[in-house]
Amino acid sequence: MSASDVGRLVALAAIWGGSFPFMRVAAPVLGPAWTAELRVLLGGLALLAWLRFAGVDPGLRRHWRAYFVVGGTGIAAPFALYAFAAMHAPAGLLAIVNATAPIFGLAWGAAFREERLTASRAIGLALGVAGVAVIARPDDAGASPLLGWAIAAALGACCFYGVVGVLVKRFAREVLPRAMAAGNQLAAAVVLAPLLLLAPPLGEPTVVVVANLLALALLASGVAFVLYFRLIADVGAARALTVTYLIPVFGVLWGVLFLGETVSAATLGGGILIVLGTVLVLRE
Repeated sequence: MSASDVGRLVALAAIWGGSFPFMRVAAPVLGPAWTAELRVLLGGLALLAWLRFAGVDPGLRRHWRAYFVVGGTGIAAPFALYAFAAMHAPAGLLAIVNATAPIFGLAWGAAFREERLTASRAIGLALGVAGVAVIARPDDAGASPLLGWAIAAALGACCFYGVVGVLVKRFAREVLPRAMAAGNQLAAAVVLAPLLLLAPPLGEPTVVVVANLLALALLASGVAFVLYFRLIADVGAARALTVTYLIPVFGVLWGVLFLGETVSAATLGGGILIVLGTVLVLRE
């Protein structure tokens, strides 16, 4: 990897790691439905504008079924779950849990016989499960009473992330990856729209909340995908996936620097186990 590739990889990890503090600020005020809806709507529109500028046709009418299947499962559901989790769990903790997504991906792939469950990968799965078990036992007396549900929601989001690979192979083989980034988010916005009336905002948005929401939509769901697909084109999908190892580092760092979060021994130990498990899962 060249220096520019490494720079893009680090920038991508920093942005995606920052998505958890952004949600941590926005979700308690906007609620999970509005946070997820505005994130995918604004992010999808920004990416659509970028595709038009780049001369890429996303084929919204031609591939709408694929966008709804993948976008509804891989974006609408996990983004809403993460927005709920961000209301009750520290940003750094959620960034660590997010590293289990490739582990779920392997589990789904093995279930559909599209991935090989080797010995090292089985060890990786076990380490990931052990890491989650460690961080699910908080040693902070001031933790939210809904922390357990927040961790469960984040794991549910990662489970949805994990099945995306299977869905893409079955329903979206003919869709350009760059087009999917926009089409999936716009489809997710349609899927989430009915929830807006059932779950109105919980408070009055401030300038800080709006700024974090815009950063979540335009950076984490817009610019980040542009960087990601550029990395895939330059260094390949396997190397681009190494961003998974760096996201927890930045998620924890931003949480400490900007939200005053602390990192407990359980969080640190569980995070190490999860990242090691992810390394084993992705290495083959």
